Amino acid sequence: MEKFNFLIGNWDLEYRIPRRDSPGSGTDHGTGSFTRALDDRYVFFDYSTISGAKAHGIFAKDKNGNQYRYWWFENSGIFLTAVCKFLNENTLFLDWIDTELTQTFTVETLNKVVLQMFRPAGGKEPEMVLEVILTRKV
Repeated sequence: MEKFNFLIGNWDLEYRIPRRDSPGSGTDHGTGSFTRALDDRYVFFDYSTISGAKAHGIFAKDKNGNQYRYWWFENSGIFLTAVCKFLNENTLFLDWIDTELTQTFTVETLNKVVLQMFRPAGGKEPEMVLEVILTRKV
């Protein structure tokens, strides 16, 4: 779970939902923290936003190999799972199971990570449906 070191800590979050025709489009702000748990076997992500959204995520390494998994729980009742892999030392890729959504966490600097979520766009470049700028609290 050492590959997740770039996320460990407390963050300010700036949410951008670019599609004007989607529910909840616009911006939101919040705070989040990534922490190690249970003898460093898991990484937990907890966040809350000004608008009242709250969530808990759990990263874990699959016991059978090099694959990582992610479980996502929201106070809205949404529950999702993803398969994760590191594309390189600066990019974590998530493929959300039972959806067409993909997501990346990309390190821009030691104190800035960008999360982007995409969905297919009918044979065109995938469409970004969410962007979150994570700025480390110092």
